[in-house]
Amino acid sequence: MSSAQDEGIAKLSPAKDEPAKSRTGPYARNRAVYSAIDLGTNNCRLLIARPTYAGFRVVDAFSRIVRLGEGLGATGRLSDEAMDRAIAALKICAQKIRHKQVTCMRSVATEACRTAKNCDIFVARVKAETGLNLDVISPAEEARLAVVGCQSLLDPAYGHALVFDIGGGSTELILVERRPKNRLHILAWTSMPYGVVNLSERFDCQSLDRARYAEMVGLIRAHLDRFEALASLRTLQKNGAMQLLGTSGTITTLASVQMGLPRYDRNKVDGAWLEQASIHDLARNIALMPYEARLAEPCIGEDRVDYVVAGCAILDALLAQWSFKRLRVADRGIREGVLRGLMGAGAVIGPGRTI
Repeated sequence: MSSAQDEGIAKLSPAKDEPAKSRTGPYARNRAVYSAIDLGTNNCRLLIARPTYAGFRVVDAFSRIVRLGEGLGATGRLSDEAMDRAIAALKICAQKIRHKQVTCMRSVATEACRTAKNCDIFVARVKAETGLNLDVISPAEEARLAVVGCQSLLDPAYGHALVFDIGGGSTELILVERRPKNRLHILAWTSMPYGVVNLSERFDCQSLDRARYAEMVGLIRAHLDRFEALASLRTLQKNGAMQLLGTSGTITTLASVQMGLPRYDRNKVDGAWLEQASIHDLARNIALMPYEARLAEPCIGEDRVDYVVAGCAILDALLAQWSFKRLRVADRGIREGVLRGLMGAGAVIGPGRTI
């Protein structure tokens, strides 16, 4: 797992909106505009930002559910309809990038494109129809970017952290160690081939009974057992020396429900600490509640009503495997990691062991 910079961790916080100051001196640095696109199995997300003294200031953002990986598990290919949806969203991203006069950009794609037999055709279409160069990144790079994007939420009081990212087509687990000079080092990581899209297509999440839900959780637990054998997380966890940090639509949705929010509010969710026991119970309750009850939850909605069940099963397995008192929620991830890398900050050293 490579890193663009091997330097101390910069204190960047995309949630801050501060007056721009030059981090390197030249006035031209102030005028730079950066963009990051994260095209996942389910979502297409864009951030456009300018660097500031303490981090970066977001000047535009875009997110749309495109379901790029819909049907991929059955056919091994991206469907024409899925590619059309993704390209329509990417055209909006390209228009915003031109309008904001972006000077430096990176657009990454993850599990759906990694596994699709016709990925090359899709990438060529994206270039021809939007002008964007799509970089299909490895699982190792995806794990690194997730950590870089969330690193400002890693509490320095802990010597280690377990970061998890429940995606559409895969789930990344990354064990991070904090070393002298505040450097973060990835000790071990894994990318499970299960996310909310492919897992929900494998199981009928609209009418899931307890037996099928237990089967879903068991599928994840088998992979977590292998990661535990590799990383020996329980030793660190028992000593209270490890933080748990989650970044994904699943954990931010559950946090919103737990807080009783009438609608999603990033300012309240991002960085929040939750009691593990209560969020564990909530995950099981949401996964097993009737479809109509899930649909009625204001922070779930129609787009996530099935996918949240699969996400809850992954989270359930994870929280049953390792016991923490609290976990921290991050509404940030790969896009922020890409921006930090483009701006020359936020080094995370690796690659660490993997399975």
